[in-house]
Amino acid sequence: MKKVNKILLKTAVVLEVLLTAVFAFIAPLLLFSAWWMFRTWNNLTMDELMFHLTGPLEGTSSDMIKEYLLQCALPTLVIFVALIISIVILRKRKFFYLFDGVLLVGLILVSFGTVYTTADKLDLADYLESQGTYSEFIDTNYIDPSEVALNFPKQKRNLIYIFLESMETTYTDKENGGGVSQNIIPELAEIAQENEDFSGDNMKINGAHAMQGTTWTMGAMFAHTSGLPLNISIGENSMDTQESFFGEAVTLGDILYEEGYSQTLLLGSDATFGGRRLYFTEHGNYDIIDYNYARESGMIPEDYGVWWGYEDQKLFQFAKEKLIELAGQGSPFNLTMLTVDTHFEDGYLCERCPDTFGDDQYANVLACSSAQLKEFIEWVQQQDFYKNTTIVLVGDHLTMDSNFCDVVSGDYDRKTYVSYINAGVEKQSSTERLYSTFDLFPTTLAALGVEIEGNRLGLGANLFSAEETLTEKYGIDYENKELKKRSKLLDQLANINENSLKLIYQKNSIPSAKLMTEEYQQEIGILPISVREIKNVKNGISSIVLCIWTKDDKSDSQWVQLEENESGIYSVNFNTYPLENMKTGIHVQAYLTDGNGETYFIGEKLARLGK
Repeated sequence: MKKVNKILLKTAVVLEVLLTAVFAFIAPLLLFSAWWMFRTWNNLTMDELMFHLTGPLEGTSSDMIKEYLLQCALPTLVIFVALIISIVILRKRKFFYLFDGVLLVGLILVSFGTVYTTADKLDLADYLESQGTYSEFIDTNYIDPSEVALNFPKQKRNLIYIFLESMETTYTDKENGGGVSQNIIPELAEIAQENEDFSGDNMKINGAHAMQGTTWTMGAMFAHTSGLPLNISIGENSMDTQESFFGEAVTLGDILYEEGYSQTLLLGSDATFGGRRLYFTEHGNYDIIDYNYARESGMIPEDYGVWWGYEDQKLFQFAKEKLIELAGQGSPFNLTMLTVDTHFEDGYLCERCPDTFGDDQYANVLACSSAQLKEFIEWVQQQDFYKNTTIVLVGDHLTMDSNFCDVVSGDYDRKTYVSYINAGVEKQSSTERLYSTFDLFPTTLAALGVEIEGNRLGLGANLFSAEETLTEKYGIDYENKELKKRSKLLDQLANINENSLKLIYQKNSIPSAKLMTEEYQQEIGILPISVREIKNVKNGISSIVLCIWTKDDKSDSQWVQLEENESGIYSVNFNTYPLENMKTGIHVQAYLTDGNGETYFIGEKLARLGK
């Protein structure tokens, strides 16, 4: 019996020491991670956290990853090693078991205390309750764009839509409707006052409320262009695990694409991050010009990288060059842009940024962004295409900078920046509007001169009309409360495949690539086509071929083989002259055959030729 007790005692001691070692790593990692998380995202919500936790790291700023490793992983490792060394040194001392027991209890308390505090700050209980509760708010109030008559003007207007990272009305002074003592963004404040922000006759600038499911960049971009929140069943949705991004929803990109618009997404970061590439490719067939494209095409050096990719100074220059190209193609265009310098934490201070606000780097970056935007807008207004072009400036969401808005009064109503410039419609109401980013979906179409039956799309209302917004009808608190809950209609529109791990495995195990069409050389009838960023080919590449056609029945289809260049890019200059029906564009599909003779579909694109 004594022998058994001795064995049990020894086993218990070993288990205690092992548990101490485990919690010696877990406790500091949880503590530092929670501290870093709330310092980095001061307005973090549970749906936003779940969106990013379930999404891939691809496209994340390397600076952010380094910061996490330095501020969380490194000190965790130091503490872990120190505690393990202490255990080894003291293991033969008489008081060791007492020391180890107290240490274990302390580490467990730190771990569970951190989890409890984090759950409380994120309102986890309310989140879990809402995820298990269905609301008919979205189902009842959603207006399906496919069932609404949309009448475009005979001469379609161009659109320049600029998502301004973390831009708020808060940054203007109190006299102009802001929340700070000194106007940090005077140029943007002036632009809003001289154009349309739906403040009525009030000179204090107005903005949009970022509602539940729209408070981070991808959620915001989705809300602006679909009138819906990004609230989904798979832990708030890792859209990169899906084959489709809300494939059942009709969005701004879908509508403009059907009307013959050439569409481009221009951004200085990796478009893969957050599912942006998937969304804008699927909804509107946007040409994606992101950080990766800029490096591969020679727009910037291959080894260039600052902040999240490249800075806004370059973004605006690239936008000017792209606009000149788009204006000469003969069809209406939509150039959508996303700035990045004003991202958290403290923003990116480029060489153009002033030191107006001394050591306050974020204020200086905001001021710099405001000045650059004014310069860009003035350049656009000097171009011939401007008279038929509407510009939309919108903050994507409230700032995620940890402490910049600490000086702002708690009762100040923070909103995202909004300004419509050169809209092709007259406003029907002179009162100040209470609205959310959902309302920007139909409002943008109206600004292009589109007549919208009923003046509502998605969960939004056309702000140029007198139609009541859902925020005006129900109030912000009630609307947010209902948006937190599940929606059967939203689940249906998203068409989520719950077996996302299987899709991740498939995505990472079969060949994939990026199919690109360059600018059509109309004088000689040449369309440059390339396949790049080829991944997951385990047995070598035997060939890459294209199927190209213009007629719906594919009766004019041609098969073309691509040639590999020194950079590993497969390309061809396709002669379009044999094709007879190019007005609606050229359909291109790409197929890769590996060394074992297996053939894989790797991409499809519709190249519009501007005819």
